[in-house]
Amino acid sequence: MNGLLSGESLKQVPCMDDQQLLRYSRHILLDGFDIAGQERLGNARILVVGAGGLGCPAALYLAASGVGHIVVADDDVVEISNLQRQIGHATSDLGKAKVFSLAEKLRDINPQINIQPIAQRLQGDALVEQVAAADLVLDCSDNFVTRLEVNRACLLQQKPLVSGAAIRNEGQVAVFNLHPDSPCYVCLYGEEISAGNLTCSESGVLAPLVGIVGAMQAVEALKILAAYGKPLDGRLLLLDARAMEWRSLVLKKDPGCAACGTHSQPG
Repeated sequence: MNGLLSGESLKQVPCMDDQQLLRYSRHILLDGFDIAGQERLGNARILVVGAGGLGCPAALYLAASGVGHIVVADDDVVEISNLQRQIGHATSDLGKAKVFSLAEKLRDINPQINIQPIAQRLQGDALVEQVAAADLVLDCSDNFVTRLEVNRACLLQQKPLVSGAAIRNEGQVAVFNLHPDSPCYVCLYGEEISAGNLTCSESGVLAPLVGIVGAMQAVEALKILAAYGKPLDGRLLLLDARAMEWRSLVLKKDPGCAACGTHSQPG
């Protein structure tokens, strides 16, 4: 695990000025978070894969919370059907690359942090390079192919992964790869890609559901980076929004996992 998550990099950050102390005062007041936790956020670099329904609320909260460097990658443009749920985009953004639309909103919220939009689908070496540079990755994508590749890159670079998904009325959040004995995404789902992979365009999705899941991904990211609270490591949190019922499932590392098992460890 890198120095940031162990707190070693705090010495690199100068003391916050009065405006920063005021901006982040509600974090600083939290028992166990305080100035040290906020400084960790200021030193952090997060990669957000996807600038849609999950990526928008996640990135908005990460920016407001003072994460120092946020990289957002997506190759899509804003369409009118996105506006029902993707709260980082507006009618005036139609036709604009989602990452540029979202980056504008993030800079408006917090001009003190660094926002890096990447208007492409990260794959192969480009994905591995961005994961290597990040302290933590948020998978806010909408397809299994991307999720599996992001998981592989995080395993290769030994970076924690906060995964979210939402479809119809169901949402889920989990944290993978936080420790060597933590499960990975493939431990839960395997590597078989279903031909019937559901999408929001085919199945629909309740608008606020993606906001709930994206916000929860931001919560988990902040907790990990600030060394605050208990992350969802080894747990899968499931939400049925129609009944407003939550379930928490315990996940275990699969020794035979094709991605992180005994015979497939990177390096």
